[in-house]
Amino acid sequence: MPPATPAPTTSTPAAPRWFDPAALLATCGGLGRIGFAPGTFGAALGTLVALSLARLALPPLIEAGLLAAINLIGIPICTRATQALGRGKDPGAIIYDEAASVPLAALVVPAASRSPTVLVALFVLHRLFDITKPFPCRRLEHLPAGLGIMADDWGAAAYVAVCLTIGRWLGWL
Repeated sequence: MPPATPAPTTSTPAAPRWFDPAALLATCGGLGRIGFAPGTFGAALGTLVALSLARLALPPLIEAGLLAAINLIGIPICTRATQALGRGKDPGAIIYDEAASVPLAALVVPAASRSPTVLVALFVLHRLFDITKPFPCRRLEHLPAGLGIMADDWGAAAYVAVCLTIGRWLGWL
């Protein structure tokens, strides 16, 4: 009698847990589930956050501290969301990184000076640098889990902040 052949093992990936609290936060309430350009929707949300913070007119240190906390808490949120969604290292549906990093770049512009022109520049430049990932952004995304998800967008925000600063200095914004 020939030896029994083992049954083929096929492991189907677990279905994404979209209603997991971390997944809900990381997808910004499901906004990241939009089937096209989710990062663009995340950046748009981040631009609205920057505008809202400008309207609140918080002292600059309070605004910076609040944004630092929002960004740092994004690391474990995005880490847990990748586990809940089971879709690779940086699932496209996770847009918390864009929504949290865009307002960081806006910190270089005083709240009273965040005009529509500045906000459009903020949004467009963030998308440009987030998509093209200039040095060292591409390397930053290789950091572990949620840190990598967040850090490449912090790099994009740093580029945006430099551009906004130069644009304001030259009188373009």
